[in-house]
Amino acid sequence: MNDAPFVLCENLVKIHKVANIEVVALQGLDLRVQRGELLGIVGSSGSGKSTLLNVLGGLDRPSAGKALVGGHNLLTMSARSLNDYRRGAVGFVWQQGGRNLVPYLTARQNVELPMLLAGRSLWHTSKRAVELLDAVGLSKRMNHTIRGMSGGEQQRAAIAIALANEPPLLLADEPTGELDSATALMIYQLFRDIQTRYGVTVIIVSHDREIARHVDRVVGIQDGKVATEIGLHTGGVMRTVLDSAGRLQLPKAVRQQYGIASQVTIETTDEGILVKPVEE
Repeated sequence: MNDAPFVLCENLVKIHKVANIEVVALQGLDLRVQRGELLGIVGSSGSGKSTLLNVLGGLDRPSAGKALVGGHNLLTMSARSLNDYRRGAVGFVWQQGGRNLVPYLTARQNVELPMLLAGRSLWHTSKRAVELLDAVGLSKRMNHTIRGMSGGEQQRAAIAIALANEPPLLLADEPTGELDSATALMIYQLFRDIQTRYGVTVIIVSHDREIARHVDRVVGIQDGKVATEIGLHTGGVMRTVLDSAGRLQLPKAVRQQYGIASQVTIETTDEGILVKPVEE
């Protein structure tokens, strides 16, 4: 059995340069995602979660470290190979469902379009489009234009489009951010159905802490690093994650609760390690 992770990030660094100022968005991030996993990534604005998604999607090239997805080395790939990777190895779903859609085309034509651009036959594209629209619950709406669809229907169509060229990885950036709670719940369930039906690896970035109820595992990103983790394997208890250098990040809420500023003391006890705030 191959236990190698489908996504592997080690000491991943991404630096953005804005007006001659360097901004470090990812600061030595470590992450492992198994093939077929449904993963949620949470964090405050500016934490680096969307940057991580862009790196895994081949939209941003890493500055340093390791980023492997299904055997693809995203740090060393040529520009042409990276373009091929974006076309066939990864699908994107954005917060604005319409970002993936051509408004004057029908839902079926929208799903067929990326396959036609990839050189697939008309027979294949037609069959695949009908299958995907049925999978996302739009079989009765496939001949309607996007303009006539609700926000939830547009997001379901966007998911079908993201799956058109059979990518093994599906990335979603705040896919429920503009939806009401009932529709958001339906979209989360759809991601689970898609994961089960097609065996794809799904990574969802969200501000919504309730995402933990809908995915296999949630990692929290803070200051460009993975800081926390919660999932079935943790018994539903949040764990603080050590990076590859053994550094520990305490969540902001914990620091505020216990009055931790910039220093702590660490003591070893019979039950484990005790971390205590230092009065400054």
